[in-house]
Amino acid sequence: MSTHIHAVKGDIAETVFISGDPLRARWVAETFLHHTLCYNTVRGMLGYTGITIQGKRISVQGTGIGMPSTSLYVSELIDDYDAQRIIRIGSAGALQHGIPCKSVILAMGSCSASGMNLERFPIGTTFAPMADWELLFKAYNIAKRKNIPVRVGNNYAADKFYGSDAWKTFAAYGVLTVEMETAELYTLAAQKNVEALTLLTISDNVITGEELSPDEREKGFSDMVSIALEL
Repeated sequence: MSTHIHAVKGDIAETVFISGDPLRARWVAETFLHHTLCYNTVRGMLGYTGITIQGKRISVQGTGIGMPSTSLYVSELIDDYDAQRIIRIGSAGALQHGIPCKSVILAMGSCSASGMNLERFPIGTTFAPMADWELLFKAYNIAKRKNIPVRVGNNYAADKFYGSDAWKTFAAYGVLTVEMETAELYTLAAQKNVEALTLLTISDNVITGEELSPDEREKGFSDMVSIALEL
């Protein structure tokens, strides 16, 4: 067992889906997996392992909101449970016109104004967190084969949900989405030499004001999950 995940070695698969919302993790497990084991309930961060319809063993773990919380769970999944592949299935706000709700975005990279990497890298330097190319390439081709429209581009991982206009600068440089986790996921994956990819479904558009309901955010992301399941 680790500090925040009370599973035993072997309970968690090498491929783990992570979701900020633990109820989305439960929905994925109940909807898409069979022979399912709930291996974690600590702090309400539900974690499940099961078998996909394709016969693959995967886990799905809630992580909570934000990079510090994501960092805890991703670090433990890799260091204590030998996860080799972390796929984030998350929601995001669109930063460009023409990206409606329920659009699927593949995050090629992730900008951030977070201070988390200031402890990792020398003052005056920056690190550009990037997705694993093989996962990104495969996800794009899976989406095309399934006739699921996707966009590939840069993401902005924010520390503040309210009270910041930093997204406007990133939007002006063509960044597609804003969420709160991916920069830390990609940085940890690079540090620990594992594969990582973020798939995002648009839950709201910051420019137009369009948004999904809480229930749609929890359960309305089938296209994104279907791509992830084939990875």
